[in-house]
Amino acid sequence: MQTYHHHQFCDAASLRARKLVSGETISVVIPTLNEADTVGEIIRTISQAWMEACDFVDEIIVMDSGSSDDTMALAEAAGATVFAAEDVAMEFGNHTGKGENLWKSQFVSRGSICVFIDGDILNFHPGYIAGLVGPLLENPRTQYVKAFYQRPLQVDGEPTAHSGGRVSELLVRPLFSLFYPQLCALHQPLAGEYAVRRQLLERLSFPSGYGVEIAHLIDVLAFAGMDAFAQCDLDSRLHRNRPLHELGVMSCTILQTFLQRAERDGKLLLTQPTCEH
Repeated sequence: MQTYHHHQFCDAASLRARKLVSGETISVVIPTLNEADTVGEIIRTISQAWMEACDFVDEIIVMDSGSSDDTMALAEAAGATVFAAEDVAMEFGNHTGKGENLWKSQFVSRGSICVFIDGDILNFHPGYIAGLVGPLLENPRTQYVKAFYQRPLQVDGEPTAHSGGRVSELLVRPLFSLFYPQLCALHQPLAGEYAVRRQLLERLSFPSGYGVEIAHLIDVLAFAGMDAFAQCDLDSRLHRNRPLHELGVMSCTILQTFLQRAERDGKLLLTQPTCEH
């Protein structure tokens, strides 16, 4: 698995030239739920750097889970094409959660490469797009590029270095070390920023809740092996940190998804079924 830094792909003209030669098209997808404070600036940064300046990104899609604030209006005003998840692929019903947002985005996006960006990033920069797409354009064998970064924890409005990523460090990494040690090479397994070739994306399942990222990693490993992965250092990510009780719910959902995959792969036997969210 190759590891990169986004500065390796800072030449926008070179990236655009690689894209044209490859024939790829690029969709940026932002799943949202009440992200009015941040989503507009993220979209404007992408639009200005990668659409207006160099015609690199082909579309920005916002897929919303039912925001009660101005997320959808602000996203549209900033230049994104905005959808309510409940209005897309209605024949499959509504299963509110991040996984549904990501899955339903495939029905309305057209890119051969899909870039997923969380909508709550406080320090978003153009290197997010370059660092995630660049490895796919550089190496045709790479299929899934995962972000990693420093994860400061906001305490009383001030970032505290190296204290973020609590669920990754306390839950996911120990599980990977026991059952899927190859995936320990990924620095930020639960990072919400990644880029995927559509031909692989369409083979993946999407649990509706917080288990979608860990499901993707285990399934990509099963389908394509570690050579399909790359990861890219995006420096630092500040976002709205969740309180412990919300992290407890998230951890439970992730654990359920993990146990299902581990049983499927013959790594353990469950005596009671789990329910995937």
